[in-house]
Amino acid sequence: MSVLALRLAGPLQSWGASSRFTSRTTESAPTKSGVIGLLAAAAGIERGDDARLAPLAALRFGVRIDQPGTRIRDFHTAHHAATGASMPLTERYYLADAVFVAAVEGEHQLLCGLYDALRSPVYPPFLGRRSCPPSQPVELGLHENGRLEDVLATVPWQASDWYRRRNRPPRKLTVLREANAEESAERSDVLRDQPVSFDAAHRRHALRTVVTDPVDLPVPADTAPRGGHDPFAALPQDECV
Repeated sequence: MSVLALRLAGPLQSWGASSRFTSRTTESAPTKSGVIGLLAAAAGIERGDDARLAPLAALRFGVRIDQPGTRIRDFHTAHHAATGASMPLTERYYLADAVFVAAVEGEHQLLCGLYDALRSPVYPPFLGRRSCPPSQPVELGLHENGRLEDVLATVPWQASDWYRRRNRPPRKLTVLREANAEESAERSDVLRDQPVSFDAAHRRHALRTVVTDPVDLPVPADTAPRGGHDPFAALPQDECV
């Protein structure tokens, strides 16, 4: 197995797992369906192509909260493009100034193709919604023969420079990951964000198990990447062959 690591950072992010039309909420961390959608878009997989989506949906997923961000609300109005009629008023929630490290674990050749796709995407990546572009490339590195837990515990802290200046480095970071086969269900929560189909006419999601783990801050704050340095330089950058 290999692990593909991503840095998800931008002015705004929104990761909905259960929303009604008039109230579009966001989870406190990226959802599996949102990140798999990002990877599928980069690879050029169309919304109704469930056969090509299935191998991506089967990847094991986890995310680490490096910079929690702030939840904000947008009061949204819209008009129908064809008739000009007013649409129902909606409230849309976002995470502002958040930074996450996400990772997917699976077969090396599949992840190698996704890594290449992120560096030359068919469709541009976005952080949950099209109005939320990332602030920089999302690929952090491809770790060959790695484990999801190990990568999320060792990738250097990715918090923004200004956040590090204003806040003392935490002793622990929170990891939300899929349970492995050996773990008891008693340690797990469930979230309905396992993608089954992204077909616009009939989107479907299933439940998946999520384990919450605290991990030590991977590197001391004074040795973490700073402004003026390549934030990906210290990470494994395996060549895909």
